[in-house]
Amino acid sequence: MALKVLIVEDDFPSLELIREVLESVEVEVRPVVDSEEAAALVVKEKFDGIFLDLNMPKMDGFELARRVRGSSWNASTPIIVVTGEEDRHTMKKSFDVGATFFLQKPLDRQKLLRLFRTARGTMFDDRRRFVRVPLNTEVVCEVAGRITKGTSWNISLSGILFEAAQLRPFDEVRLSFPLPGAGITIRAAGIVVRIDERQRAGVRFRDLNEAGREAIRKLVDCQE
Repeated sequence: MALKVLIVEDDFPSLELIREVLESVEVEVRPVVDSEEAAALVVKEKFDGIFLDLNMPKMDGFELARRVRGSSWNASTPIIVVTGEEDRHTMKKSFDVGATFFLQKPLDRQKLLRLFRTARGTMFDDRRRFVRVPLNTEVVCEVAGRITKGTSWNISLSGILFEAAQLRPFDEVRLSFPLPGAGITIRAAGIVVRIDERQRAGVRFRDLNEAGREAIRKLVDCQE
């Protein structure tokens, strides 16, 4: 499956150049010229990478990067900051707000291709964390001293989706569930990041021991 990359750039020639280069290496591109539109996208859609111009009207790139890092979907998505600035202060501030790579203008095709080859592995690694595989097992959930049980629907290295009554977004939970075929019970701490219309809770893992992580990784690898 092709990588999906968001480009946030209000300079049309730069936007078209980045788009052309990425599409030439079979990347699915979502071009956006409005940073506020991009801020709305990153909270509801997962991207494998984000090219982000710092000098944007309305909301600048620094604030947008903070929004990306504060989102559930793209908190770990690689961000490639694009800017004409070259001073150390700009670079430091970019990394402080969550940039993964720094790309200086003026842009050219070879510079973009070199950067993409460097960033591609990081993008695939991040995507792998979100690959969901079906999982039907009983989940015991503890929240605020209350115990509830539900049945899981799927799991990834980053979290689990399961049926759960009386949970709310941002609840901090502790989970325990057997992983069929692995012969172990996984214990994890996490936070509820969403409740869907079927009252299924999406929990993002915050604390997962290495044995549990390795067992889930093997399960994901078998499905890829």
